[in-house]
Amino acid sequence: MNSLFFESAARSAIGLIRNGNEDGALTHPRLLAVADGMGGHAGGEVASSIALLVLARRSTIFLDQEFDQDSADDLFNSSIEDIDEALKEASDEDPDLAGLGTTLTSLFLRNDQLALLHVGDSRLYRIQGTKIEQLSIDHTVMQELLTAGTITEEDIAEHPQRSMLTQALMGTCSLSIALHLFDVKESDRFILCSDGLSGVLDDQKIFSLVQSLAPEEAVAALVDAAYVQGAPDNVTVIVADIASGQPHNENLEFFGTATA
Repeated sequence: MNSLFFESAARSAIGLIRNGNEDGALTHPRLLAVADGMGGHAGGEVASSIALLVLARRSTIFLDQEFDQDSADDLFNSSIEDIDEALKEASDEDPDLAGLGTTLTSLFLRNDQLALLHVGDSRLYRIQGTKIEQLSIDHTVMQELLTAGTITEEDIAEHPQRSMLTQALMGTCSLSIALHLFDVKESDRFILCSDGLSGVLDDQKIFSLVQSLAPEEAVAALVDAAYVQGAPDNVTVIVADIASGQPHNENLEFFGTATA
């Protein structure tokens, strides 16, 4: 039986308004991640880079593990703790980095199972046939208000708290993170992105842009479309198809803030 892997492409762009890029991404045939940093000075860039580099260092443990809910919870929670501790150390060593933080949306593939580790408002979408579905849940004030029925989707664009997170990695070690497991099949496509993409393109627009394109072309189309919409934030996106057999490249690759 051929093993499944991610056949992916990624890009991280500064956008049209920001002075620097605080986003980062990581790809591997069985590991994908997007991080969107925040904080004054260079805090956002440092935070997203730390999250991805810690994740990369622990990747051999992830990729050698069989997934079940209990073992995956233990393994990934310890990784979150490592990232949070590294963020705290960076902030303690440099007062200019106070308030640094990052989102993190990560996918780990083992056999025909996928584990999603998610904090913040970077997103994971799955495309199956003619359907696009958001698998991640935004950790935002807006999502909580939507869930409670207090506001509608139409209210979000003008809401003063539209960008406020309820959870992020900030070196405080006070998170409650849920790990989600999914079955996958070879025809599945996944999109991971920062809110620089999802904030300017709705789900159906994203689907229409990528449905007939290979991952590399799909990534370019999405970033270009974000720029057409004004790209007010950094834009980071990974498009990954589930393939079977042996990947051509088994290296970890970094985009945006993080470097190996």
